[in-house]
Amino acid sequence: MTDKIFVDSNVWLYLFLKDKIDKYHIAEEFIAKNDENTLTISYQVINEVTNQLVRRKFSEQMIKESLEFMFRVCTIHNFSKDTILLASTVRERHSFSFWDSVIVASALNSGCTILASEDMQDGIKLGNMTIKNIFK
Repeated sequence: MTDKIFVDSNVWLYLFLKDKIDKYHIAEEFIAKNDENTLTISYQVINEVTNQLVRRKFSEQMIKESLEFMFRVCTIHNFSKDTILLASTVRERHSFSFWDSVIVASALNSGCTILASEDMQDGIKLGNMTIKNIFK
């Protein structure tokens, strides 16, 4: 069985910004070896990536192409009341930030077994899901 993977915004930013070439190559290989039935993101990830691309002065055409790529290769997890309430529980139990807690809750509610993120501690297990730093 293939793992369902939630991809945090930092992975996408290394892929699109290409400002750290070693991490760009890792992100590129990671995304390329998985398919749309494996990768999951949330609208929070899309918003975070878009915000950074705007701040870095990407053209609207480049932003749209980046977003279209994300939509094409990922399943999108919608926010829900359950996600927000689970994020509160995650914050309480694990002392994650608000935004990281929402990412974790989105990954858990979408049935992912891996959360690919550089921003959280590698190897932490939360239920059936493990946080994995693919850049480590």
